[in-house]
Amino acid sequence: MIRVTRAAATAAALLALAAVAPGPAFAGPAAAGPSAASAGNRPGDGGLPEGWRVGGSGADRQLVWTSPGPVPAGDARVEFHLGDRLLGRPVPSPDGRTFRLPLGGTRLTEGARLRVTAAGRRLDAAAPARAAAERPGVPSAVPPPPLPVNAVDPGVPGRFATVTGRYDLAPVRLPGFAEPVEMRAVVVGPAGAPGKRPVALFLHGRHSTCYAPGTEDVRLMWPCEAGTVPIPSHEGYLRAQRLLASQGYVTVSVSANGVNGQDHLAEDGGAQARSSLVRLHLARWAQWSAHRSTAPAAVRAVPPADLSRVLLVGHSRGGEGVNRAAIDSLTPPPAAQDGHHGPVRWTIRGTVPIGPTIFGHNPAPDVPSMTVLPGCDGDVSDLQGQNFVDGTRGVSSGTALHSAVYMVGANHNFFNSEWTPGQAQAPALDDFSSEDGTDPVCSPGTATRLTAEQQQAAGATYVAAAARLFVGGDDRVRPLLDGTGRRAPSAGPARVLAHAVGAHRTPVVLPDPTLRVSAGGRLCAQVDPDAARSCLSPEEGGASPHFAYWDASPEPGRDAVALRWERPGTPVAVRPARAVSLAGADALALRLIVPPNTTGTLLDVSVTDATGRRADLGRTRVDGLPGSGRTASYWAREVRVPLSAARRSGLDLRRITAVSLTPRAGAGRAWLMDAWGWRPGTPVVRPAPLARVDIGRLTVKEGDSGTRTYRVPVTVSGRGGGQVRLFLPRPDTGEVTSRLVAVRPGRHDIDVPVEVRGNTRYGYDATRDAFVKAVRGTVVGSHRGGVTALNDDAMPTLRLTPVADDVSEGAALGWRLTLSDAADADITGEVSFLAPAGGPELSTADVDRAWLEERLGGLPDPAVPLSEASRLGLYLAVTVPAGQTTAELSVPTGRDGVVEPAEFLRARLTTYDGSWQPVPGPEFTGTVRDAA
Repeated sequence: MIRVTRAAATAAALLALAAVAPGPAFAGPAAAGPSAASAGNRPGDGGLPEGWRVGGSGADRQLVWTSPGPVPAGDARVEFHLGDRLLGRPVPSPDGRTFRLPLGGTRLTEGARLRVTAAGRRLDAAAPARAAAERPGVPSAVPPPPLPVNAVDPGVPGRFATVTGRYDLAPVRLPGFAEPVEMRAVVVGPAGAPGKRPVALFLHGRHSTCYAPGTEDVRLMWPCEAGTVPIPSHEGYLRAQRLLASQGYVTVSVSANGVNGQDHLAEDGGAQARSSLVRLHLARWAQWSAHRSTAPAAVRAVPPADLSRVLLVGHSRGGEGVNRAAIDSLTPPPAAQDGHHGPVRWTIRGTVPIGPTIFGHNPAPDVPSMTVLPGCDGDVSDLQGQNFVDGTRGVSSGTALHSAVYMVGANHNFFNSEWTPGQAQAPALDDFSSEDGTDPVCSPGTATRLTAEQQQAAGATYVAAAARLFVGGDDRVRPLLDGTGRRAPSAGPARVLAHAVGAHRTPVVLPDPTLRVSAGGRLCAQVDPDAARSCLSPEEGGASPHFAYWDASPEPGRDAVALRWERPGTPVAVRPARAVSLAGADALALRLIVPPNTTGTLLDVSVTDATGRRADLGRTRVDGLPGSGRTASYWAREVRVPLSAARRSGLDLRRITAVSLTPRAGAGRAWLMDAWGWRPGTPVVRPAPLARVDIGRLTVKEGDSGTRTYRVPVTVSGRGGGQVRLFLPRPDTGEVTSRLVAVRPGRHDIDVPVEVRGNTRYGYDATRDAFVKAVRGTVVGSHRGGVTALNDDAMPTLRLTPVADDVSEGAALGWRLTLSDAADADITGEVSFLAPAGGPELSTADVDRAWLEERLGGLPDPAVPLSEASRLGLYLAVTVPAGQTTAELSVPTGRDGVVEPAEFLRARLTTYDGSWQPVPGPEFTGTVRDAA
C-alpha cells in the first residue's frame, strides 16, 4: 500500500551511450543546466525541493528523496519525475523512508520540478487542487437499481467439507536474487471428493515481508532479521480457497516473501521470479501426482490434483506474476532468466489478476482472464491492470475471453485478510487515503465503500465465477463477466460491473490512425502529453484505467475516439479503413466511457453497409461510475444493440463501412474504446503459434581505450512470426522513438548496436535501453533491457585545504576541495558538522540567518550547536563539476554583538561507494573570533 499525505530494425547509425543507470532504478537525462562549483545547499543541488538532495559522485551519484514518514511497501512502483519526464524508479532503503535513484549525467537545475509518484498518485506532496469545472461531480445519493440476478450464483458453497494443511519445502535459488526463496504454501481441498480435482493456485502481491510481534514494526527485506518473523501473506485468501474447495477444487496459496524482499533488484519488478516460483510449485505437484507417497502430508490429505485444469489467481504484483507464468507455460523463457527448468506438465486454463500491476504491458493473449479492478485502490491506483484486457486486442486469434470486473468501493488490500486491519496477524492498514479523510466514494462509511467482509465475499464469488467458466466450462456464469450485466447474490451489496473482449466477438471498430471520424468526434491518443491529442487531458483532471501511463509518452498504438457535443442530434460516424463483417453476430457491442457521476447519456446507434444503406439499431443509455478526484473512474461500460433491425432492413452485414453514434440528450462527452460483433458462448481456446520476444541486459566494462560495439541482447523464440513495436529512449533528450518490427524465431530482426568508448577518466556508468510491446502474432516475456557500460576507473582522490579557516565574525569560513585528476563526472561530497574536540562550538546563532534558513527551512529557537543542527537536517553538499578539479566550500558567519571567546567548527567530508555506503573523508576545522 502507498500512503503519504505530505507536502528494432537495424539502426542506421550507432547509438551513443547515455549516462543512465540500469536495472530497476534508472534515470533518463534531463535538460542540461549550469552546475555550481560552490557548496551546495539544503536539501540538494541547485536548491531542490524539500526532502530532496543529491549525494555521491560519478557513477555513484544519486538523487535521494526522504519521506517524512515510512512509505508502506506496496505493489505500484515508486517513480521519480522531472516535470513530465520519468527520471526512473528508485531503490527503497529498509526503513521505507529513503529512496535513491542513480543519476548518472542528469543535471538538476534551480527550481527543478521533482515529483514522486506511484501508479500516478503523488507521494511527496498533495496533488494540486483542481478548478471547480474540472472536478468530477458528486456521486448520486440514490444508488442505481441492482442488475438482474444471474442464472447461477458461483459464490454458493459446494457440497464438500474442506481440509486445510501446509507444506514448507527447501528454499530455491532464482536468477538475479542473492537469497534463496521459500517454497511454502497453505493447501485447502475438498474432503472425500472422488477422482482427480482441478487446481487453483493463489499468489499474493508485494507487501512488507517481516514484522516484530507485538509492535507496529514492519520491514521489507529477506530473510527476516533476528527479532522479526515472516508476514504470512499467503494465508490471506483462505475464504476464497475454502469456497473453491467446497466446490471440488484443490487450492494452494504460495508464499513469495523472498521475492518481495528482493524484487527491487529485478528490472521487471519480479515478474519472472514470481512466474518461476509458481511453476516450481506446479512442477512439485506434478511429481506428487505421479508419486503420491512422496508428497507432504498436507498434499496427501486432499484428493489428487488434475494439472490439466489449472486456474492461477494473483493479487497485485502476483497478478503480473501469474500472467507471466501463463506465458512461460506456453513458451519457455530464456533459460538464464528462469528458475524452473523441466517439462511443463500442466495446463493453465485461466488467470485471475486482482488489482494487478502490468509493468510489461504484456498480457497472455491466448489464456482467458478475469481482471478485478478495485474502484478505491490506493496502491495500484491507476488500475493499470485494464491492459490485461485492452492489450490483447488484435494480438492473437481473439478466442480467449478477457474480462475486466470493476468493483465499486473495493480497496487494494482487503482482498487479502493478512493485509486487513482486525484480521491480520501483522500490522495492516487501509491503503486508500485522502488528505481530509472525506472522499465521497472511498472513505469508510460512505454509501459506496465496501467493508472488508463485503469485499472479501465479493472477491471470493468472482474468483469462483472465473473458475467455473474457465476451468469448469459452465457458460451460465459468463454473463457475470462479459458485460451482459448480471449480478451474483453471494457478492452481497457490492456493485460489480464488467466488460470483455474476445470469445465470440469479431472486431468492427478498433481505433487506429487509419480510422476516419466525422465532425463531432476525433481520434485521440490514450497517452500523450499534448492536450490537443490526448483523450483525457491532464489539465481536465480525472483518470482512466484505459489511459494508464506506461514507459513512453506519447505512446503510439493506443487510440480511442473522443466525442463531444453541445446539443443532441448530430451523428458522429466512425469509418474503418476496410469494410468489416457483422455476419453471424447477434448484436453490436460497444465499450463506451462517459464522465464519472453522470447519468442518462443517450446515444442512438446505426450502421451503414458498402452500398450506403443505413439501419438504426436502437438507443442505448450509458451512466458513469461513482468517482472522485482520487479514483480512476473513466471506465468503459459495455452496451449492446441487437442487429435484428439491420437484418430486417436488408443490410449486407458482411460489408459494414460505418458505425454512427447520435447523442439524444443535452451537452455531453463520451469516448468509444471499440466496437464488436457479439454473440453468446465461450469458445474452446487453442493457443496460436506465436513468436516470443525477450529483451535482456548486457553489462560490460568501458575499457581504457578504443571503441567497441555491443548489441542489446534479444531472444526470439516460439513459433510463427509477428510484429512488435520497438521503443528506443534517446539518451540526450529522454525522448522515446518507436518503430514496428517484424520478428520470427531464428532471425535477428531486432538489432540495436551500442558503441562504447574506453577511457581512463573516472565517469558515469552508461546505459542504452530498449523495450518492446506485442502488436500482432507475438507475445513478450521480458519487455525491457539494454547495454550498460560500467565505469572501470578509480575516483580521483580528494584533498581539502583551508582558504579562510580563522576569521572574525561576519566573514565567511572557506575551504577548497581539490581532486587529484579531472573526471568525466561530477564529484560530490556531503559535509556534516561534529562537536569540536575542545572549546565552545559555533551555533546556529553564529552563522548568517538567510544562509541557515535556506538550508533548514527555518531558524532553530533556541539556537543549537551546528553538530545538533545536523540532526535537524543541516548539511552541505559540495560538487566539483565534470572536467574541473576544484570547488569552494564556505560557511558565512554573522555578527551577534556579544562579547565572547573564539568559537569553533569541526566537520567531516563524506562520499559514498557504489552500494551507497558512506566513505568518511577528511575532517577539517574553523575558528570564528569576536569582531571586537
